[in-house]
Amino acid sequence: MRTIQMTLDDDLVTAVDRVSKELRTSRSAFTRKALREALARYSLEQQEQKHQVCKQLRANKLYKGCPGCQERTQGNQRTPP
Repeated sequence: MRTIQMTLDDDLVTAVDRVSKELRTSRSAFTRKALREALARYSLEQQEQKHQVCKQLRANKLYKGCPGCQERTQGNQRTPP
């Protein structure tokens, strides 16, 4: 684990401190959890965007397989997830 320094708005620090106290956790633990959740949401949004492109291609009958969809291969036939 590394120690870093961040600059945050006063009202954000106040809110984090209030919620951390309610949850009986440290400011650092609360922030680590919030950052992990934000990164997970970002990753999911990126995957959804890739799938949206494939859906549009399929709708326009231009879909020929997309590595972004991590499609499964069944024999010689490809099936999107």
